[in-house]
Amino acid sequence: MQPHPTVFSQITSALYPVEFARCVQAFPTQRPTRGLSAYDQFLALCFGQLTYRESLRDIVACLKAKQPLLYHLGFRGHPSRTNLAYANRHRDWRLLQAVAQILMRRAGRLYQEAPLDPDLPYVAFALDSSIIALSLNLFPWGYYARSKKAAVKLHLMLSLQGHLPAWAAITQADFPDMKVLDVIPLSPGAYYIMDRGYLDFARLGALDQAGAFFVVRSKQHVKFRVVASRTVDKTTGLRCDQTIRLKTRWSLRAYPQTLRRIRIYNQQNQVSLVLLSNQFELPALVLAEAYRKRWQVELFFKWIKQHLRVRAFYGRSQNAVRCQIWSAICAYLMVAIVKKHLKIQKSLNEILQIVSVSIFEQMPLTQLLALEQEISESSTSVGRIQNLLPLND
Repeated sequence: MQPHPTVFSQITSALYPVEFARCVQAFPTQRPTRGLSAYDQFLALCFGQLTYRESLRDIVACLKAKQPLLYHLGFRGHPSRTNLAYANRHRDWRLLQAVAQILMRRAGRLYQEAPLDPDLPYVAFALDSSIIALSLNLFPWGYYARSKKAAVKLHLMLSLQGHLPAWAAITQADFPDMKVLDVIPLSPGAYYIMDRGYLDFARLGALDQAGAFFVVRSKQHVKFRVVASRTVDKTTGLRCDQTIRLKTRWSLRAYPQTLRRIRIYNQQNQVSLVLLSNQFELPALVLAEAYRKRWQVELFFKWIKQHLRVRAFYGRSQNAVRCQIWSAICAYLMVAIVKKHLKIQKSLNEILQIVSVSIFEQMPLTQLLALEQEISESSTSVGRIQNLLPLND
């Protein structure tokens, strides 16, 4: 009887080998790593992410401990610390970026049927960035003048439908956030929700010309004149809903159209926010709620830093760091795809915890998770029964 695929191979089945082969052809290497293909490197990095391995030696030691299962895991070569380190240093990181983009599109299609928040537009993206700190002694190439340390910056566009990344990029830490607006994919009719670091009227004008809508937090130095004003219900936190036109010469040249200015007071944090948008049809509270949902991208950064390996790195080169960050995003997306495809009700955190200790098991993932739930429920029932038993004198 043919053995069942391992838990690890069930998760990596979210990516088709043909798609990976196309990415390899798009980014060939001048000197292939001996005994380790690009797919083997990808599997090893994803294995390290899903099991939270601390080093390349740790990854290789765990894989060699299960040598007979390597073929069932998908490996065709012989991973070692030397060839993994060489591959991370010399194999183009853009290969894993292309793989992540394929997984983002697949996850987006799967979660397209996710229930919509009635307080949000149909297609909405939250755009933000996060600094990933590095050691200056180990990563001198990542020197960040503002903090006098080393770091890289992860830019992410998160779909608020399913809370999955729809686009990402890794840059130097001093790369301005607003320049990302030049390269993000634009969809007509979509909403792009951003913090004030993305306030650049020339680039916002390009979004408006592309037929997209934006909601961005304003800065204090923005000068404007009020064209029209609408009444608001101040019990909801709204303070004003105005149609404005920019006043200074350079801003008016960059964005000659009118803007919508919404001011809302957050009672919980006791802070007043001013939002700018090119959307005049939706109620002001809907746009304010959309901006509040932008916090989901912050939660994504926090989650991926806590549950995946993006704080300690397997290599010191810039290529190795980028490969590891992209492998973390790929691992996250593959788990999310499998979760949706198998209709698993558990959270991603619970799935990762179970997978990390059952990565070599050869049983259906749904059965493994159902078994864990039965054990948890039975232990809870035993605990309740023990609480009902009388104590001995």
